[in-house]
Amino acid sequence: MSEHVDRHANRELRARFDDVYGQYQQLRSGLDSLQTRLAELRVTRRSADGQVTATVGAQGQLIEVELTPAVYRERDAGALGRKITETIRAAATAAADATRDLVAEVMPAGSGSADFLRTGDYATLLGRADTVLGRGPGQP
Repeated sequence: MSEHVDRHANRELRARFDDVYGQYQQLRSGLDSLQTRLAELRVTRRSADGQVTATVGAQGQLIEVELTPAVYRERDAGALGRKITETIRAAATAAADATRDLVAEVMPAGSGSADFLRTGDYATLLGRADTVLGRGPGQP
């Protein structure tokens, strides 16, 4: 029994493979760059009165807090604590926005990664894979 080989179909399949592999290489290169950029990301915010400065990293982790000598004039520990907390929270929010923007530059549209960073919802992260596998949200 002889098998008939469709060389045209093989050429199309090879061209499709080359295209997908090229997209993968571009994504992989972008992810390497993204990892470096995220490791270097620093976001600094200052309180409205300028007395507290907070710097955080890409994941909102606190790197540094600076206080001006003026904070000691008020002598209200509770107010100072709230001011420090609010300043760190503002820096962390800005870092999350910057991280999301960097990820959106690299990840393909519809990948779910940027949406996951915005919402924290794993369903958005896995939505495309669920669709490809024919699963609905929450199905095993």
